Amino acid sequence: MSEPLTVIPEEKRPGWLRRMYNWVLHWAYTPYALPALFLISFAEASFFPIPPDVLLIALVLGKPRGWVRIAAVCTAGSLLGAVAGYAIGWGLWAAVDQFFFAYVFSPEVFQGMVAKYDANGFLTVFTAAFTPIPFKVITIAAGVAQISLVSLVAGSLLGRAMRFFLVAGLLARFGEPMKAVMDKYFELLTIVFTILLIGSFVLIKYLV
Repeated sequence: MSEPLTVIPEEKRPGWLRRMYNWVLHWAYTPYALPALFLISFAEASFFPIPPDVLLIALVLGKPRGWVRIAAVCTAGSLLGAVAGYAIGWGLWAAVDQFFFAYVFSPEVFQGMVAKYDANGFLTVFTAAFTPIPFKVITIAAGVAQISLVSLVAGSLLGRAMRFFLVAGLLARFGEPMKAVMDKYFELLTIVFTILLIGSFVLIKYLV
């Protein structure tokens, strides 16, 4: 099985992060690969630092015919994890905020994300769900800001499904050549695509 896409170049990862990447990846070689993908997708949306793409891509490259099922499992886990992250922000934040600030994200990043919900909750969630923005920051901040749960679920489902099914579908169709492109340009591609997609929404709003 091939090495997976890694959002953070290996030479820039601290030692603990490299070990965690390797731990996530090793599940691809076990009988528990799909349950592990579901749980890692769930955890990443609420507290875990490694994106599920690491395992998703390894599994699709190993079993390209199963790409739809693999992407669906990843999406389902991430969606439920988003709801869990929302619950942390909505009901538990005062008790756990120092843990997250110490080990998961900085207070400045978090407060910046909470402020963005004043403009458009759905769009903020969708953008983070599709791009490499740490999703857990968004889901927990959504709970703290107490945005509509419907906006959280809709934005998470659309963004995560588009991201995981797009990545899995391209890898299933083009395999290793597509992996090489994603390794080099993954963040840029997702950001450009998101800008184009949001731009189309805005254009439709003003034309209709």
